Amino acid sequence: MTDGRKQHIRVPRYSGSARINHWIVAITFVLLLLSGLSLFVPALFPLSALFGGGRVVRWLHPMLGLILAVAFLGLFFRFFWQNLPEFTDLVWLRRIKHVLAAEDQYLPEIGKYNPGQKFVFWSQFVLVGTLFITGVGLWEQGLGYVRDWTGIYPTIEVKRLAAVIHAVAAVLAIAIWIIHVYAAIWVRGTLSGMTRGSVTGGYGWRHHRKWLRREVAKGEIERPKVAAN
Repeated sequence: MTDGRKQHIRVPRYSGSARINHWIVAITFVLLLLSGLSLFVPALFPLSALFGGGRVVRWLHPMLGLILAVAFLGLFFRFFWQNLPEFTDLVWLRRIKHVLAAEDQYLPEIGKYNPGQKFVFWSQFVLVGTLFITGVGLWEQGLGYVRDWTGIYPTIEVKRLAAVIHAVAAVLAIAIWIIHVYAAIWVRGTLSGMTRGSVTGGYGWRHHRKWLRREVAKGEIERPKVAAN
């Protein structure tokens, strides 16, 4: 350290397009959460004022759902391979008490995503897909298109079942989203990946050592520039 300050090596983690894709999903999810709650819970109907009232929410909510489904599909294809389960995931889960205690010396080397992050990825993939399918079943205009294309129109019983499944899937998706946000804040340095696109070498070494080794081997590091005295 020539200038008396600690210089950090940074490692690229997400491309610009990946970050844009992620934030489209994140923002759309929050808008869907607020608009959906205004439709589902009578006491929360005042939230519809954020969007211009109930009439606007009734057509905007399905449109946001379409955007979320397409955007999440983009994330799925980007990160599918990196979220496949590995043997080290089982070891990590068996040592979850060390994870919670931040005792990294007892944990196996992890790739780009740990089992907790993989759980969020796969569970939200299933839940977003469920919300999309059941949402179409509750969307009158969308059902009109389905009827025109296929000649099929769901019965009242099917719509009621779709409403129940949609509500349950929404509650689960919101709960997992809260866990995801909390973990991103709790694990220091995580948010930097989705804001700056890179993380410190220390973060990679502590939480994703296997991934860091691969990136260093490929030369994917950003060394800090030190100004001459």
